[in-house]
Amino acid sequence: MAISRKQQLAMAAIVVVGLAATAAVLTAQGHAASAVPETGSAAPHPSQEAREIRLDDAQAKAANIGIQTAGPGHIRAATSFQGEVRFNEDRTAHVVPRLPGVAEAVPASLGQAVRKGQVLAVIASTALSEQRSDWLSAQRRREAAQATYDRESKLWHARISAEQDFLQAQTALHEADIALRNAQQKLAAIGAGGSVTAGSGLNRLEIRAPFDGTVVEKHLALGEAVKEDASIFTVADLGNVWAEFAVAPKDLAAVHVGQKAVVSSSAFDSQAEGVVSYVGASLGEQTRTARARVTLPNPNGTWRPGLFVTVAVLADSQAVPIAISADAVQTIADQTVVFKAVAGGFMATPVQLGRTDGSQVEVLAGLAPGDRVASSNSFVLKADLGKSAAAED
Repeated sequence: MAISRKQQLAMAAIVVVGLAATAAVLTAQGHAASAVPETGSAAPHPSQEAREIRLDDAQAKAANIGIQTAGPGHIRAATSFQGEVRFNEDRTAHVVPRLPGVAEAVPASLGQAVRKGQVLAVIASTALSEQRSDWLSAQRRREAAQATYDRESKLWHARISAEQDFLQAQTALHEADIALRNAQQKLAAIGAGGSVTAGSGLNRLEIRAPFDGTVVEKHLALGEAVKEDASIFTVADLGNVWAEFAVAPKDLAAVHVGQKAVVSSSAFDSQAEGVVSYVGASLGEQTRTARARVTLPNPNGTWRPGLFVTVAVLADSQAVPIAISADAVQTIADQTVVFKAVAGGFMATPVQLGRTDGSQVEVLAGLAPGDRVASSNSFVLKADLGKSAAAED
């Protein structure tokens, strides 16, 4: 059957309309698909501008931001331990009277700085009175023996008396010398001098400071009776203290006598350098750690016994390809970064760090030799970056 011209035009129009409708549907679906985010896609990263801080030279100078060039350096790796400041036991004395008695005077007070030989207390002791009496008697016998010896020596040399009388006088003088020295040494052993000043009794025992130091303990009052072995004073030289710490078995290879150590405390900003003077040869039965200590100079009395400290034992210095100041490192969103100097400001650059000695830190990745970074007051840049991110949010 023949199709007329009119029917052909109608069929063609229907086909064109259908194609147009199909194209419109496909286009709408494409736009809808592009509007829906793909499942599991990562969140967008911050823009490059958000990680960069615009800062000219004048602003950086006003903020006291220091610049350093990354390059080769030396790192003294440190192993840190928790410790406590203690008295230097080699310079701490527990003063005892060595004779029983009663306190007649106690001029020393708790916390007082004393000099070697300074009187701390005066004790009346009957035992000392007896010993001084023996000393005085020995002294008089020696004087008499000396006079007899001198007389017999003249008579014998003049051929007036027999040699036997001279020898007896000589023997008596030697025995008197021995008795006198014995009495003197007994008094010296208890710290009492043999001389007795006018107006003072034989029983007066002066307790004196053994060396320059500070009275850190006092257990004596006026009129109190004391025994010969009672610790009435503790004098310590605080110009030199110990920083003691415990070393676990896994760290024993890193701690040796003679190593330098840096002692610091969270109570204040000061730190001091000392030397490891002792490492225990055995482990404690309870702690299973070895005791170690650093001898610490303390001229100003800053390091007080009982203060908790951190002891960083320094290892030998080691060369590293890239090192920067520890002050240059900041943490932003759990990421370690440094602020690298770029044209017109600074760029927060993630880095991977290695060993550190507290002042210098090794950079393993993120910087190249010659890169310039903010080394001091870099926290100002971190604060500016946080403000920029907050403003953008």
